[in-house]
Amino acid sequence: MDLTPYIESLRRSLTAAAAPGGEDAARTAELLSEALDAGARLALMEALSEAAAEITAGLDQAGSSASVDLRVRGKEVDLRVSGGETAEAAPPPAPPVDDDVARITLRLPESLKEDVERAASKDGASVNAWLVRAINNAVHASRTSGQPAGAKYSQRITGYARA
Repeated sequence: MDLTPYIESLRRSLTAAAAPGGEDAARTAELLSEALDAGARLALMEALSEAAAEITAGLDQAGSSASVDLRVRGKEVDLRVSGGETAEAAPPPAPPVDDDVARITLRLPESLKEDVERAASKDGASVNAWLVRAINNAVHASRTSGQPAGAKYSQRITGYARA
């Protein structure tokens, strides 16, 4: 992550704030903004480091062994996720196999229907079998984990932070 755009934003803000004070104030703000570079970079790195520590603590509380690390190379900062193995939860019970089958009508937006068809095809299952398995997993996951139905947690963490 390049911190330069954030430093430049601080410089522009300082210069804009000083502009109503006249030419001398604007020149002073410009000189101060150049001196601000190192201190602002350090403050941003400290904030990112604290955020990484808080995220890691939250992951620990959630039962994950993942951690977020802050790596600095020159003026570049990278946030890396390492580990990520979570405790294996017991798989949800398989749907009951019996002759008592209920029929329902399900209305889906066309785009969601296409996504379901692709996911079922990827898993090598019929749409009906895929939906039964997904519903079964959602219903039993919410009962056993205490999480709301539909909540999804994975071992992979992606994204970026913006200060």
